[in-house]
Amino acid sequence: MTQVYFIGAGPGDPELLTLKAARIIGMADLVLYAGSLVPRAVLTEARDSAKIVDSAPLTLEEQHTLVLDCVRAGGLVARVHTGDPALFGAVREQAEMLDREGVDWEVVPGVSAAFAAAAAAKVSFTRPGGTQSLIVTRLAGKTPVPESENLRDLARHGSALAVYLSAGDAPGVQRELLAGGLDPETAVVVGHRVGWPDGSILTTTLGDMARAVGEAGFTRQAVFLVLPGQGRGGRSKLYDAGFSHQYRRGSCDGST
Repeated sequence: MTQVYFIGAGPGDPELLTLKAARIIGMADLVLYAGSLVPRAVLTEARDSAKIVDSAPLTLEEQHTLVLDCVRAGGLVARVHTGDPALFGAVREQAEMLDREGVDWEVVPGVSAAFAAAAAAKVSFTRPGGTQSLIVTRLAGKTPVPESENLRDLARHGSALAVYLSAGDAPGVQRELLAGGLDPETAVVVGHRVGWPDGSILTTTLGDMARAVGEAGFTRQAVFLVLPGQGRGGRSKLYDAGFSHQYRRGSCDGST
C-alpha cells in the first residue's frame, strides 16, 4: 500500500493541481511542502487535522524523520513539490531513503513552469514546418552542468529551449545562446512566478533579453522560453482537408 506520495504542485495556481493531487492532499495526515516555492493556497484541500510542515528550513534527514514518524503511525504523507517532481526535483534522494526503510511511494505528476508559461503567453514550442523539439536545460552555476550539455552547444540545434534555474544570470543565458548561433531577433518569453497572484509574462527578443529582465527585476523563479522561428511555419496537417489519416480520407486522396 502506498504510504508516501510525491506530488507535483504545478507552478503555483491551485487550479492547476491534478484531481489526483488534490484528492491525496485532502487525505493526507502529513503535508510536507516546499514553502519557498509552493504557495499555501495549493494546500487548501488539506484536512483541518492534518499536520502541515514547511520543508524549506529542514534538512533531508529532518524531513525523512517526519515522514517516517507519520508512516509508522499508520498515516499517509503528501510530499508536495513545485512544478513536476521529475524535473529539477529532489525526489531521488528522498525515495532512496524510503526504499531502504521498505516504505512504498508514488509520484503524482504536475504542470511544469515552462508549460504554464507557454500557455499564459499563448505560444507553442513546436510548429509545423519548423522545430519539432524542445530542450529543457539550465545554465551552469553553483550546480554544474555536464560539458556535453552546455547551453551554447544546445543552442546550436536551433530547437526551442526552456531554460530553468537561471534567472539570476540573464546576461549569461543571453551570451551563451548568442554564442551558439541563435539570431538576436529570436523570440523569448520569460515566465516569472507563473501561477502565483503576482506572476507575469515578459515577451522580448534574445538580443534585448538581459536588459528587459534586468529592468523587470527578475532574479529568481523565472523560466526562459527560447522560441526560434516563432510566428513562422505552416499549418498542421492533422485537420488539413487534403490530408488523409486513419479517421478521415483527404480530398487529395485518389485511392478508391
